[in-house]
Amino acid sequence: MSNSIQIRNVYYMLSYAYQVLNQNGYKHIETESFENIADMFAAIIQRGIEIQLKKYLNREYITETSELSTLRGKIEINDSINQISFLKNKLVFSYDLFSIDSYMNRILKSVMLLLIKSDISSKQKQGLKSLLIYFSNVQVLDLHHINWKIRYNQNTQGYQMLMGICYLLVQGLLQTQTNGSSKLMDFLDEQRMSHLYEKFVLEYYRKHFPELNASSSYVEWAADGELQYLPAMKTDITLTDKKQNKILIIDTKFYTHSMQYQFDKYSYHSGNMYQILSYVKNKEAHVSGKVSGILLYAKTDESVTPNQRFKILGNTFCVKTLDLNNEFSNLKSELDAIIIDFFQGELACPQKIKVKS
Repeated sequence: MSNSIQIRNVYYMLSYAYQVLNQNGYKHIETESFENIADMFAAIIQRGIEIQLKKYLNREYITETSELSTLRGKIEINDSINQISFLKNKLVFSYDLFSIDSYMNRILKSVMLLLIKSDISSKQKQGLKSLLIYFSNVQVLDLHHINWKIRYNQNTQGYQMLMGICYLLVQGLLQTQTNGSSKLMDFLDEQRMSHLYEKFVLEYYRKHFPELNASSSYVEWAADGELQYLPAMKTDITLTDKKQNKILIIDTKFYTHSMQYQFDKYSYHSGNMYQILSYVKNKEAHVSGKVSGILLYAKTDESVTPNQRFKILGNTFCVKTLDLNNEFSNLKSELDAIIIDFFQGELACPQKIKVKS
């Protein structure tokens, strides 16, 4: 079983997760046809680098060490003695250079080289090759040991989306063939897509329903005693309408199997149900309003599609399925319906599990 998803919908999801993709410089990518997801990612990276070349190609101060006959920077006494530099009328100096050889540029160059060896279109390969000339003085990294914990400032905000795309590519392209090329692995696995799915839903509601407070927030335990070993509870999405005093907690799930099957019976994943129940009941203990919860699954090709509404201990819960292989306009309608149903009335989910014939 697997999740089916249109390549174009991945672009739309990325455009919500990374708002920069909504700018005019990227608009043409939305209408292009791509052979696979990596092909689309290559186009985004190419366009992103072209935009950065016009604005600001990241530079950092890099410490260089070399033998020099003229004074520059700091004298390295031990190195000068070990290399017997003074016999050549030189000393070893360390000094800072404002260089294009920054860590983020190293990641970009390394990923471009990886893409060029992979099975993407010749058009995308040629576009990336034409950009490598600007990275001639940039080192190549070992893609297995990249530090993805990168801090961004006002000058490097444009790199945040590019680094996010590079991360997805590195995770999905590191399967080298005997001929030296790189074969595409499955981009749509649970680990890589679950975070994007969660981020997409959160940012969608932030953009289209600004009257709601949409956040990924912590829920405090409604407990007494020594609580230091209790696990933290952080929601994927919490939607708050202060005027109506209503809260909706959404837990997104991108699984290969959205249902569990035991003893000839389908059921929801018990851990998911316990989790959303815990979020809702503990949140309710700290507020005076109405709190409900939704498990929002990405649709798989399984015969059972979770869509059901029920009450547990007085709270409304809903299990819904979002078909990411549908037209994006339909996805928007489904996401909008959740808000309309909850904040303008009761949750209107189907009353029973749908089973394909």
